[in-house]
Amino acid sequence: MKIGDSLEARFEVLPSDSARALELSHDDSFPDVFATSRLVAFMEMAATRLMRPLLEPGQHSVGVLVSIKHTAATPVGGNVRTVATYLGLDGKLFRFKVEAFDDAGPIGDGEHTRAIVTTSRLLAGAAKRGPGAR
Repeated sequence: MKIGDSLEARFEVLPSDSARALELSHDDSFPDVFATSRLVAFMEMAATRLMRPLLEPGQHSVGVLVSIKHTAATPVGGNVRTVATYLGLDGKLFRFKVEAFDDAGPIGDGEHTRAIVTTSRLLAGAAKRGPGAR
């Protein structure tokens, strides 16, 4: 992967991608538009796919930092395109510019940082934090 390499991910906003789908109780009230958390997830997906050729068997890339602006609402049923552009290494961390667009234009942008980890080590660390781990 070279600085400036980019990858695009496209998808349709489903009801499960909406802010309303994130409501956890009757007291929550969110609009039925594309959720910021899903925007972040799809920006991460573009960066993840861009990194895929770097991974060896038994490795995954994981997100370690996200700094984005979500600047426009996208309705359920709209089309979204996320783009990750490789900015370079910061030590062992991979930095990306991330952008998102819907049918009407830009909806968000920012930076995202990922690391390559050994999957077994990641899962072992997660297990130590699971129920009854303390």
